[in-house]
Amino acid sequence: MKPVSTIALHLIAPDGARRTIQAHVGQSLMRAAVDAGIDGIKADCGGLMTCATCHVYVDEAWADRLPVPSFDENSMLDMTAAERRPSSRLSCQIVLDPELAGLTAGIPDTQY
Repeated sequence: MKPVSTIALHLIAPDGARRTIQAHVGQSLMRAAVDAGIDGIKADCGGLMTCATCHVYVDEAWADRLPVPSFDENSMLDMTAAERRPSSRLSCQIVLDPELAGLTAGIPDTQY
């Protein structure tokens, strides 16, 4: 059996539009979204976890499948421009693996 090298992800825009993208296993959700041209993920710091402009709302069905946010990620989530929710995550901290195929995340209405 050939190892999985790409997975499908679903990103929901603030207006409800759903976009499915292909992402490489091992990259971050942020990098996959930026590479796919997703406008709502700004990623100003390039994934260094210093800006919180890659904030997403992970669908509740997927939230428990992710590792808990680190202390640093949790601190940065306090600085998001959009409302912080229980499902808020920084997409730069979500490393994609085959088990996350189908992951769904919403994009906040603002990153600034």
